[in-house]
Amino acid sequence: MTRVLPLLTQIAEARSADAVWSLASAHFASLGFSRAIYGLARGQRANHWPDPANRLFLSTLGPEFIRTYLESGSFTRTALYRWAESNEGACTWSWIPAAVAAGEILPHEVEALQQDREMGIVAGITVAFPRFHARTKAALGLMADVGMTHEQVDDIWASEKSQILAVAHMMHLCLLQYPAMSTLHRLTQRQREALEWVADGKTTQDVALIMGVSPAMVEKHLRLAREALDVDTTAQAIARAVALNLLFPVRNTGQTYTKEVGNP
Repeated sequence: MTRVLPLLTQIAEARSADAVWSLASAHFASLGFSRAIYGLARGQRANHWPDPANRLFLSTLGPEFIRTYLESGSFTRTALYRWAESNEGACTWSWIPAAVAAGEILPHEVEALQQDREMGIVAGITVAFPRFHARTKAALGLMADVGMTHEQVDDIWASEKSQILAVAHMMHLCLLQYPAMSTLHRLTQRQREALEWVADGKTTQDVALIMGVSPAMVEKHLRLAREALDVDTTAQAIARAVALNLLFPVRNTGQTYTKEVGNP
């Protein structure tokens, strides 16, 4: 276990979601899981999957896989998705063959299993992370390298479980702190700044003086922020922006902020 401590420190000190994912996925690959998927959904409600801007998908399988398997929602038709939605914890996939034989897998889930086999996805590990917020859910899927069996994965799990979970949980806790790239550019820098000052209790007049613009311009920034976040009030905009980690970001994360052309 001590050999992963330096890696945990590296992950904790990483300054971007990409850096966190790169470090963690490299460790998983070293154990025989070069194909990995992480999904984080914010704003999840019963029978309602959040819009794409509120989801974060990371995968070592490339953008085409993300488009066809993740963004299309086809992954929600799998038995492993159903397990992850209903559980917190981790398991290998060795229970699936027995569940299929017992008729415990739904027909569309059996079809999904066949599609996975055609892609060489047979054995692996799923981690369903604990919920820290009622409307936030995250899971990690580690797909065993081609040719590996359920028995081999079970052996790896028996010997490396603590290390895998330590890295997975550190990765997850770090990724929770970052906005998804798709949400980062929802707000321009000036819109974000106006919301931040209002969140600090400043009035429109106060914000205008601080930002060096007119009150009308502040109102424009706030209106555009509400539209970008798809809410009706500024209070709702602040609440949603906080939930999406859009306010008070560390400015040296390497992310490029959207410029407002023609606005002060």
